[in-house]
Amino acid sequence: MRNFFKRLIYDAKKYALLHILEDRDFEELAKQEIAAKHKDEELLRRFEQLTRIADVMLPEYRFKWPQVDWWSDAWFNEYARRFDEDKSHNIDRRWMVHQLLRLTGRLDGDTAECGLYSGSTSWLICHYNQAQGCNRTHFGFDSFSGLSEPGEADGDHWQQGFLSYPVEKVERNLAQFESLVLKQGWIPERFDDPDVVDRQFSFVHIDVDLYQPTSDSIRFFYPRMQEGGVIVCDDYGSNICPGATRAIDEYMQNCPEKMIVMSGGGGFIIKGLEVSG
Repeated sequence: MRNFFKRLIYDAKKYALLHILEDRDFEELAKQEIAAKHKDEELLRRFEQLTRIADVMLPEYRFKWPQVDWWSDAWFNEYARRFDEDKSHNIDRRWMVHQLLRLTGRLDGDTAECGLYSGSTSWLICHYNQAQGCNRTHFGFDSFSGLSEPGEADGDHWQQGFLSYPVEKVERNLAQFESLVLKQGWIPERFDDPDVVDRQFSFVHIDVDLYQPTSDSIRFFYPRMQEGGVIVCDDYGSNICPGATRAIDEYMQNCPEKMIVMSGGGGFIIKGLEVSG
């Protein structure tokens, strides 16, 4: 009987201690929940104030809800800061490139970018190739002297020489990657280089703003894409890049694939995936 009461007292003390600990854990969790809720409410309060100001100053602008996980992605934010793009208006398109690359992990074929500027998108592509152990060469095509002369189809936004970025700086920005070849020259001059012309590709990023180089790029790369490969046109659907949109639409008119337009700008196709018009 004595042992029974000892056991009973022991169990009672044990339960009481666990109960206290559980109460403390619950209290801490409750505090965390309240803090998170307060932080979220404060964010929404400031967001509402911002939208009210915008309703007066820029009523046609459409905001997006700020509670999206990728805004807090530590790796991606570190990458964006590397190129001073963490506050860039194009940052969501960089995120989409980061995601679309995942479709190509098991594909053979090299990668390419037409129009590098600072090299930030090529950095994403090269990093993905390296991280996944892909046996790929990445080709970067750019004049590194800015845009060529705009044509009639390009509207009046662009000027020759705009968006110039020195090749030496791009080389430094991408110096950590070995399987990289930069091709300096006006598109499409370097497409016929012996080390390029017979290649097959799994991912291509086109960001040249104007009609003619966009047309030259899609005409060269589309036939060389692996089944399942992705072509992204950064300028597609932008009303300041009407020539780029026209060039893609003209070429893709009789192709089974069609551009999927992204909400943050730009569009992409997946080679071999038929899309309704």
